[in-house]
Amino acid sequence: MLQIDTWKRVLIWAVCALGLWMALPNAFYARVETHNDAVAAIELGNTSAEMQEKASIWPDWMPSSLVNLGLDLRGGAHLLAEVQVQDVYDTRVKAMWPEVRDLLREERATIGTIRLQDSEPGELRVKVSQPENIARAAEVLRGLARPVVSLTAAGQSDLVIGVDGDEVTIKLSDAEKQATDERTVQQALEIIRRRIDEVGTREPTIQRQGADRILIQVPGIGSAAELKDIIGTTAQLTFQPVVGRASSADAAAGPGNEVLPSLDEEGTFYIVEAAPVVTGEELVDAQPSFDQNNRPAVSFRFNPTGARKFGNYTAENIGSPFAIVLDGEVVSAPVIQAHIAGGSGIITGRFSVEESTNLAVLLRAGALPAGLEFLEERTIGPELGQDSIDAGKIACIVAFAAVLVFMVLSYGLFGVFANIALMINVGLIFGLLSMIGGTLTLPGIAGIVLTIGMAVDANVLVFERIREELKTAKGPARAISLGYEKALSAIVDANITTFITAVILFAVGSGPVRGFSITLGLGIMTSVFTAIFVTRLMIVIWFERRRPNTIEV
Repeated sequence: MLQIDTWKRVLIWAVCALGLWMALPNAFYARVETHNDAVAAIELGNTSAEMQEKASIWPDWMPSSLVNLGLDLRGGAHLLAEVQVQDVYDTRVKAMWPEVRDLLREERATIGTIRLQDSEPGELRVKVSQPENIARAAEVLRGLARPVVSLTAAGQSDLVIGVDGDEVTIKLSDAEKQATDERTVQQALEIIRRRIDEVGTREPTIQRQGADRILIQVPGIGSAAELKDIIGTTAQLTFQPVVGRASSADAAAGPGNEVLPSLDEEGTFYIVEAAPVVTGEELVDAQPSFDQNNRPAVSFRFNPTGARKFGNYTAENIGSPFAIVLDGEVVSAPVIQAHIAGGSGIITGRFSVEESTNLAVLLRAGALPAGLEFLEERTIGPELGQDSIDAGKIACIVAFAAVLVFMVLSYGLFGVFANIALMINVGLIFGLLSMIGGTLTLPGIAGIVLTIGMAVDANVLVFERIREELKTAKGPARAISLGYEKALSAIVDANITTFITAVILFAVGSGPVRGFSITLGLGIMTSVFTAIFVTRLMIVIWFERRRPNTIEV
């Protein structure tokens, strides 16, 4: 009959209390957000009195997890970027020249002298002085080829070595280009995520779209231009040997060399070898610091491989200039005074403290493997986000009020119990979103509004079933018990199918679709819990106290 064990009652009320307790900070959103930001700043070392005061506006013993607001609610920046994967082909092929040169020099007796030729992007051309033995040169270079690292191109080679008259050509194979595209986009995706996380933005959305595009949405940031400043710089750091200086960018560099402008000295250009000795990919740390003249700088440290190459080169080239190149500009070109062991150094230049800090962040996050072309950019102002929040509030209030009135008019006291459970249900949704760190979007609000309507569906099934049982002249206790038992299968079936739909939307969809599926899925779970357990517990408690001979549903 109508009996619920004491431990079950305690557990039901405990779950409700926990959910509402976790949802409570959202009722004081601005205050709790200020507290959380201050606590994060204190953990990073900012222990000023102002931060201490902001951290104290919300008690530490209370929960402080908030429902994150999405781009359409909070305002922020939206970018759609295309990764220039073709840049990687050219960079990789050019970097092979030192190894190609060393291999062919060992065959000088057979093929004669070699000379690097100008070539198309993504191609390396080497001319030999004895073309009758060019087949030998191609055979030697084929030893550089390696298997493609890809499940779909297993067994294929990564290089295509060809012969064109008295020249040997080196290109990447189609299979290697496809594998390189995949790796490049994945690496760019991860580096963008790390750069955005470094500056402390809230709940960014960073997703791959199509073969070579990346969608970036960051709530709470000032503008799309500010977001581009964070992620748009490739921060490609290289250390390249200096061949000479030039007065213009049109100076003849010679094969295997390139002309780069100086970052600090306007009108000054350096001729450097195109193949770097060490790259930023071998950096393991970069921190803002100060040089011996107390000017802002960036200190760096290489991994063991980079440290060994850096140390060997400095030992063999004492007295020669060495260019530190950042994104195609020479930051500085110091003369090597002594062997630099240990793999650490410092980048000096005309930096401000903020610029040195940002550069350290970019270097620490890693270099983008290729450039980005921004195809679409939008800035959503916070006032537009506030309009969406206000519209969402109105929608929720109207839906809530309509459902409350309908339930009371249709089912009387039992409708009041269902309404109380509905209020608890909405609180549990926000509590769960806070606990899992979920992001609420405008479609997510639509999911909550839909949940409000669906939440009473289970109660309607139960109450209608109780009405039918009362017509068979059964007692009220038996009618209530049978009403819940016979309606249970219909409630479970209906909610399971809807939950499956929410799971599919989450798995297949992205962005706003996922926001809708999350709130819908959580709402289904909480509405089933409140309808089957909370409403029933309230009815049982009322029945135990009143013991009515008849009931009106």
